[in-house]
Amino acid sequence: MATLQVDVVSAESSIFSGQAKFVALPGENGELGILPRHTPLITRIKPGAVRIQPADGSEEVFVFVAGGILEVQPGVVTVLADTAIRGQDLDEAKALEAKKLAEEAMKNAKTDIDFAKAQGEFATMAAQIAAISKLRKKR
Repeated sequence: MATLQVDVVSAESSIFSGQAKFVALPGENGELGILPRHTPLITRIKPGAVRIQPADGSEEVFVFVAGGILEVQPGVVTVLADTAIRGQDLDEAKALEAKKLAEEAMKNAKTDIDFAKAQGEFATMAAQIAAISKLRKKR
């Protein structure tokens, strides 16, 4: 059975490194599914869930990324995330509160830059909440 080496890293730490059968993640232009011997590519990724099916058949690994870069080589997938959080470490209450604060910041923004910053935070928190919902349905 063909497998991929998958590495998910952020500036803070290595989140996942191991062999996998399949990886799915939110690419810039839509959901990407990566299988062994995939055509090489480099693309930006949007905030959302990275799902990894380990080669040993164990439970799917779930990681939230707040954007970053994906590099795919025939036998290696590397996710360089701006921020990455393991699925079990996601906190829905914190994400909901951060989303609410971002909404308020958008309403109260005095400059276009302040609005854009708040809008980015809002989008990231909305994606994190959606990822938590997906993870909850899997369990």
